[in-house]
Amino acid sequence: MTKKIVRHTVALLLLMLSFSNIYAQKTTVQNIDSRVEALLAKMTLDEKIGQLNQVPGDISTGTDVSKDDLLSRIRSAKIGSVLSHTNFQNKITMQRVAVNETRLGIPLVFGFDVIHGYKTIFPIPLAQAASWDMGLIERIERIAAEEASADGQNWTFAPMVDVTHDPRWGRIMEGAGEDTYLNSRVAEARVRGFQGDDLAAKNTVAACTKHFAAYGFVEAGKEYNTVDMSEQRLRETVLPPFKAAADAGSATFMNAFNVLNGVPASMDKNLITNILRGEWAWKGMVVSDWNSFGETIVHGAAENESDASAKCLAAGSDMDMAGGTFQKGLKKALESGRVTQAQIDEAVRRVLRFKFSLGLFDDPFRYLNQKRHDETLEKPEFRAVAREAAAKSMVLLKNDGGLLPLTEGSRFKKIAIIGPYADSKGNKDYMSFWTLGLGVRDYDSTKVVRPAQALKPALEKLGYEVKVTEICLDATCTEKDYSVAINAAREADIVIACVGERGIDCGENRSVTNLELPREQERILSIIGRLSKPTVMVLFNSRPLVFDWANQNIPAILVAWQPGFETGNALADVLTGKVNPSGKLPVTFPRSLGQVPIYYNHLSTGRPQQYPGEVWTSGYLDAPTTPAYPFGFGLSYTTFSYSNLKLAKSQYKMGETVEVSITVTNTGGLAGEEVVQCYTRDLTADISRPVKELKAFEKIKLNAGESRVVNFRLTEKDLSYWNHELKWKADPGKFKVFVGGNSVDVKEGEFELVR
Repeated sequence: MTKKIVRHTVALLLLMLSFSNIYAQKTTVQNIDSRVEALLAKMTLDEKIGQLNQVPGDISTGTDVSKDDLLSRIRSAKIGSVLSHTNFQNKITMQRVAVNETRLGIPLVFGFDVIHGYKTIFPIPLAQAASWDMGLIERIERIAAEEASADGQNWTFAPMVDVTHDPRWGRIMEGAGEDTYLNSRVAEARVRGFQGDDLAAKNTVAACTKHFAAYGFVEAGKEYNTVDMSEQRLRETVLPPFKAAADAGSATFMNAFNVLNGVPASMDKNLITNILRGEWAWKGMVVSDWNSFGETIVHGAAENESDASAKCLAAGSDMDMAGGTFQKGLKKALESGRVTQAQIDEAVRRVLRFKFSLGLFDDPFRYLNQKRHDETLEKPEFRAVAREAAAKSMVLLKNDGGLLPLTEGSRFKKIAIIGPYADSKGNKDYMSFWTLGLGVRDYDSTKVVRPAQALKPALEKLGYEVKVTEICLDATCTEKDYSVAINAAREADIVIACVGERGIDCGENRSVTNLELPREQERILSIIGRLSKPTVMVLFNSRPLVFDWANQNIPAILVAWQPGFETGNALADVLTGKVNPSGKLPVTFPRSLGQVPIYYNHLSTGRPQQYPGEVWTSGYLDAPTTPAYPFGFGLSYTTFSYSNLKLAKSQYKMGETVEVSITVTNTGGLAGEEVVQCYTRDLTADISRPVKELKAFEKIKLNAGESRVVNFRLTEKDLSYWNHELKWKADPGKFKVFVGGNSVDVKEGEFELVR
């Protein structure tokens, strides 16, 4: 080997080692800040404002925002992020322009609403919460992240962790229901699922916890509406799931659309700077909701784009989604002295740090690999998890006389499957508006396994004669529809009625004023009921609905929610007993609309009603105060008993852990899963406390006849509340503890907390 070759070889090795060291340096967390500062120092004001600007791609939701040519704006460094873009090749093109044709080569970050699956669609989030299975929820979001990242998305606008007490609100389907503790555990699981252990990994996406804050309490359940609440409710009910998501490492947060006590959330300094960044020491980036910066003007809280820009930036918000408010007003706000260069730099710093943490500077195309794209999307094993999730999410509300499951050798021979949702092929039925990865209007409905499509052959295999009758798929039913349904039911021994809501009726801006079964569906049920045929009602819904006649007259009711791609297979699994239902309601089902808001963890009034019709009490003249089905409720094909509730001792000192145990026994003939729920009540606090508060739960599986002791450990933090002095505090005094299978049917114990 010549000296020249040796020199070149050594030089090459040194160069390779140098690149290796540089790459290692790039990927260390400690080095990100120095790289951000070096890049920030090179940026012009226009380039900085461009990084704070997010624009829509080929799917638009919400406010109509005019768009100019996307590529030319990227080329001129006016865009830092693109959202809702589905074309894989276009994303590659846009990233190439950003990296190769701009002065500093700053990569784009692509965001998308991955709400309950990306290409493989799972049950809606409210349904997932009904499983009370945090491991399953984490697996769902892990798959969603696998698919979304393989399709070039870096960032999901989820999880939504808004607690709500109003089922009229369309976005109730996007969260985990009415309880703060359950919402908090679901928030953690979803963040872990999306982000995994490494945000820069090619198969993870950044989470965006939303909507900060109090969006679930919009007045009248009306989307984008006003919120007014006490500091105590904000701290105790609304904020804990956000804190749980922040502690779980959520990379970003999203502002809410609403005003909170008169202040638009996007410019609420107390929320963003004082609480999120101050008290919680959270370091991530805050993005607006769609044009929520611009909508501060419509709220009457800002005069123009310059005023809105100044107020939102000063509050601690960073990136402007879709509205272009910062593009129009931030430079003017700087020139007029309304904001400082340091404030702009801090927002840009957080955006750049976010992009570095995703690994986009090290490899801008790490999420844009065609081979991984083709190999990852819609894997068969993803479908298996979707089927499991749909079955585990279903909640059995009634099963009088053990009508279900439908097994081989039944006394019934002929089954009629009827209803508008027995075999629907449109309206995104069995899914939701939020399945944007499939497209907004046009999607391949053959990907959805419809109820009749799987249920009919499954029942026929067991020896039943099955007839499917589709009715009332349009806006209203006709007398002909009724006669078809009646004839089908008359000829059958048992009826399975598939009723509920259209898929496109659940999601953002899908609020309602009526919770009854829409489009005359309960009338169909009552007509069929006159035939005195055993009936199973399968409810496809995105919110609690009111079905009083069905509650009183139909022997078996199954809440299937909007279950996703594997609807039919999961339904067949549950109705035939292949899967024993284990879902529990994450939200109260009212008897009537007039009871709303109705939720289990309410305060006691000074005159609580003990029985229906009791006068001079807090109740109604025309209805009970109790719900149709309480929070935490759900039946199984087996039965469970609770006994021997124990507390380790009767008195605990402040700081000690309260130890609670109970024996749960499967008293039926089948193996089954039960969600054991632990609630407390503070009997002697400084202020009035809820009648029950969920503090812990555990989902267990028991074989027939098997017993297990379930243990719970409650800390002083679990017994604390936000008091009238605006502090977290646990009071000495008596407490009740309740353990059971739902929030009503419980065993009670008592203990005292002492100093």
